[in-house]
Amino acid sequence: MTIRDPFIEGINAGWQAIDASKLVADRELEADVAIVGSGAGGGIAAEILTKAGLKVVVVEEGPLKTSTDFKMREADAYPQLYQESAARKTKDKAINILQGRCVGGSTTVNWTSSFRTPATTLAHWQREFGLMDLTAEAMSPWFDAVERRLNIRYWDISPNENNKLLREAAWELGVPVAPIRRNVKGCWNLGYCGMGCPTNAKQSMLVTTIPAALAGGAILVHRLRAERLVLAQDKAEALECTAMMPEGIHPLPWRVRIRAKHFVLAAGAIGTPALLLRSGAPDPRRLLGRRTFLHPTTVAAAVMDHEVKGYAGAPQTIYSDHYLDSVAVDGPIGFKLEVPPMHPVLFSTTLQGYGEAHGRLMAEFPNTHAMLSLLRDGFHPDSPGGSVQLGDGGAPVLDYPITDFVWDGVRRSWLAMAELQFAAGAKRVYVVHEQCAGYANMAEAKAGIEALPLKNQLARVVSAHVMGGCGMAAEEQRGTTDSWGRYRGLANLTVCDGSLFPTSIGANPQLSIYGLAARNASRLAEELTKRPAPALA
Repeated sequence: MTIRDPFIEGINAGWQAIDASKLVADRELEADVAIVGSGAGGGIAAEILTKAGLKVVVVEEGPLKTSTDFKMREADAYPQLYQESAARKTKDKAINILQGRCVGGSTTVNWTSSFRTPATTLAHWQREFGLMDLTAEAMSPWFDAVERRLNIRYWDISPNENNKLLREAAWELGVPVAPIRRNVKGCWNLGYCGMGCPTNAKQSMLVTTIPAALAGGAILVHRLRAERLVLAQDKAEALECTAMMPEGIHPLPWRVRIRAKHFVLAAGAIGTPALLLRSGAPDPRRLLGRRTFLHPTTVAAAVMDHEVKGYAGAPQTIYSDHYLDSVAVDGPIGFKLEVPPMHPVLFSTTLQGYGEAHGRLMAEFPNTHAMLSLLRDGFHPDSPGGSVQLGDGGAPVLDYPITDFVWDGVRRSWLAMAELQFAAGAKRVYVVHEQCAGYANMAEAKAGIEALPLKNQLARVVSAHVMGGCGMAAEEQRGTTDSWGRYRGLANLTVCDGSLFPTSIGANPQLSIYGLAARNASRLAEELTKRPAPALA
């Protein structure tokens, strides 16, 4: 069966997609709007602003890889499609961060889970940050539009065994669970979403908004690193960029300078604050890059008496918010339960141990069930999150100390996951900690988990969700951006990604970014064109 590749067809039809690694000289571009980043925020903004009749240039540091390139191979996907080959870490190396770096950004490699911003999160933002216009009711039309555009719907195929075991365990213990909505169309139920969808079923920015923008006349320049904004008084005048070699590690000598009337930053919650820091953006309150949040994520693996094959089938289709909803939003840290896809490299590099012990765990791979807990950080005075800083050569570094407040949630999440996995029939449960040799029953697990030292590198913590760093607030004392994403102190700059969030959100963030980006980009289109913004869908 031949699968169409919309990018190859589009480029043959005249789309302007420039591979900066092939430049042989410096270059200058001009646009109405320059967008940095082609992921959830940048992609939505690109389509809306292009539809509005504006000349748009999209800059992407990663490569353009499409369904023709996606072979469901981890060895290819991680170096090509992820930041730092999927090995990005916090400053103290305690947390591994998965982030996309390719056209489409993290939407090209995420697991399709689509949640609206929880009402409890929006209510907290209203109380604590004065964001009174960001209510569930006010955001609803934007989420409706995005859900139509990206075909976000409930998954109507039976969950794979990995998800099914979470559901059965929850039913056994009386824990509420629910299905997860996904942004897919014609999904083959392969289970390799994290390596780029080979059938174009995932409605990522790669196959939806970026192609729409290019068809409307936008220009995409990939393998191009945004270095700094050139600022003059209260405006950005130009964006200075560096062409990258094909491998995406080393720069070429060629520079690209982009002049624009307005700049939209959508480089993600590490990349956007770092670009502003390198540019010397106004920051009189010293807020830029601070209050950057992850969902610190813990993992538990369980050996079952039958095959689970967690690598096959839609990766995330069942979840539980029981451990979020059963605590106050500003009380002890709560956590959301999901299951991850199971692929050999991802699983083996997350799992504890080495040598023969690690080999024995890997031998059980087909029969292993995995569960994860997303910890909701940023709602309590003892959970200030981290800060984006600049390292060697201006490279971004995320300093994210794990506080005692978060460690308490880590231990409680291990206990909850172990209890569920034993309820699902686990023969042995392993929380991902270097000193955990596995537990045969819940009594062993309780005693063992209580005794585990909570220290960096011993307890494995990961995350695929980065938020904050350019947080919104009604008052400039609390946030670098207002509720429309406008950066305070620069009249022609809009932030349009998850860095706007003043806390984590307690759910997979892609749909929250889509909805906020649609709202803010539509407002920007009206300001720049003096006409009503075009409908996204």
